[in-house]
Amino acid sequence: MKKLILFVSLFAVTYTFGQDLSTEFQAIEKKVIELRRHFHQNPELSNREFKTSDKIAEVLTELGIEFKRNIAKTGIVGIIKGKKPGKVVALRADIDGLPVIERNNLSFKSTKKTTFLGKNVGVMHACGHDTHIAILLGAAEMLSKHKDKINGTVKLIFQPAEEGAPKGEEGGAQLMVKEGVLKNPDVDAIFGLHINSGTPVGRINYRKGGIMAASQSFKIDIKGKQSHGSRPWTGIDPIMISAKIIDGLQTIVSREAELTKEAAVITVGKIDAGVRSNIIPESASMIGTIRTLDYDMQAHINKRMKEMVPAIAKAYKAEATIEIERGYPITFNNHKLVDQMLPTLQRVAGKDNVKNINAVTGAEDFSFFAKEIPGFYFFLGGMTPGNKNPFPHHTPDFQIDESGMLLGVKVMTNIVFDYLNQ
Repeated sequence: MKKLILFVSLFAVTYTFGQDLSTEFQAIEKKVIELRRHFHQNPELSNREFKTSDKIAEVLTELGIEFKRNIAKTGIVGIIKGKKPGKVVALRADIDGLPVIERNNLSFKSTKKTTFLGKNVGVMHACGHDTHIAILLGAAEMLSKHKDKINGTVKLIFQPAEEGAPKGEEGGAQLMVKEGVLKNPDVDAIFGLHINSGTPVGRINYRKGGIMAASQSFKIDIKGKQSHGSRPWTGIDPIMISAKIIDGLQTIVSREAELTKEAAVITVGKIDAGVRSNIIPESASMIGTIRTLDYDMQAHINKRMKEMVPAIAKAYKAEATIEIERGYPITFNNHKLVDQMLPTLQRVAGKDNVKNINAVTGAEDFSFFAKEIPGFYFFLGGMTPGNKNPFPHHTPDFQIDESGMLLGVKVMTNIVFDYLNQ
């Protein structure tokens, strides 16, 4: 009998909040798109999201939502208190752009320029964070209008610096956690989404457990011996040794990592060495990234890299050092929370549109939130119509179909209502 009563209760909640509000959801779509275009046209880099924060504060003020500013430098946290006490649920959106020059014909394309690592660069929302802000503001409007249907409290977390704080600075989700964003009131569960240019509109992709990889960055310095390019036998070539190290690192993944268990990636993204074609330089340096979905595999890869780099250099009479930074944890979806909220995703998007996927080797600092409390992070379809080869995230040609955002608003809104009223 208790199970039957619970089922009837949940059905009533679903009908009231899902069906009766469909007209209101449609009515705010235009506003959500307008907000997205504003943020897209005015992107700002990590820890520099000052005007972005101003606009978010302006919208929350219009909605009558209580909020606090300057959390983790430029972050904002809104609070919506329901009619009755209950649990606390958090929704998170990242708000920073990237140092990318936009290359498309959108009427609202970004023409912003700034300085990044000493270089003049463009600024672009090349990862969809502009849509995340607009979706969360849309959900905030729906929730604030119907807070009488909420038993508990909602935290709206607008997080800066997901792409990483500038060198020498703290930032992002890690700093928000450090500053107590999950406390006072204490959050019971947190949800986040990421729009995806390669996923059809109307689709939601999810995975229990690790959905996105842990990321680490590494730096390798090689000291050789300078000589004339025509007489390599009189020197020790750090460029040649760099090639040997890169080749050696790949064998850790291809020959030592148990890839049937989880994926792993080691990528060198930049090499600096030399000034002239006929000079073998004295030194070389390289930086790169490590992606893992299992902490034991991560530990093994780290250990072997630290062993291999100096050993390879020594074999060629050079010296080499390696530094590996801690980076982001695995973005882990709590199994129980996924089971609990999956019916909501299936009801809102349609069961056939909610797909279980393999893990992604990209990384997300939502992982710092999900490491502290149960979290559920999923992907939202945003593929542009007829685009069989969508442009990847973090590229100048990246685009999103704005018609995919309304589903994000509906899902985030219904997640809150179902979670707090179950």
